[in-house]
Amino acid sequence: MRAGVFIERDGILNEVQIEHQHPVTPITLSQFRIKESVRPLLQKLKQAGLILIATTNQPGLARGYQSRRELDQMHALLRRVLPLDDIMVCPHDELDDCPCRKPRPGLLIEGAFKWHLDLERSFVVSDKWQDAEAARLAGCTSVLIRSPWIRGAHHDFLLNDLESVVAKILHIHSGARVALKRF
Repeated sequence: MRAGVFIERDGILNEVQIEHQHPVTPITLSQFRIKESVRPLLQKLKQAGLILIATTNQPGLARGYQSRRELDQMHALLRRVLPLDDIMVCPHDELDDCPCRKPRPGLLIEGAFKWHLDLERSFVVSDKWQDAEAARLAGCTSVLIRSPWIRGAHHDFLLNDLESVVAKILHIHSGARVALKRF
């Protein structure tokens, strides 16, 4: 089985607006701004053999203020610009009580099944507590970027930026590969 990196879309891969001290996800293609600086960092993870999966809660679909067409266009752009293997979306509202809405681990479990990933050797990258909790429940290593949206969530590593996160993942991943070769 392979190892993967589940990456929170909003705030990590694309810009978000901050309103009332909360990140606000873009809902149209014209609002969607990819962080170009993440491309070379993601390429390092790909070169190490990791599967890269963006994950995102998009309750605007269920609430009716975001169209699936706009979301699909944003994700098509994301796939063209960044070396992602997949993008997994929870389209549900909090009240839908679905297993895929983070902080539940459904997206991680689905991604692991689809891509034949070992969750114990996989990582979750985010700046939000919901992803850290999903990582904990799924048995993944959570590598978080310091932000106001982490709260007191369990996390395995808390770092200052995506460059440090990628370095930490590569260090852990290379050590795991060496250990596996010994057996």
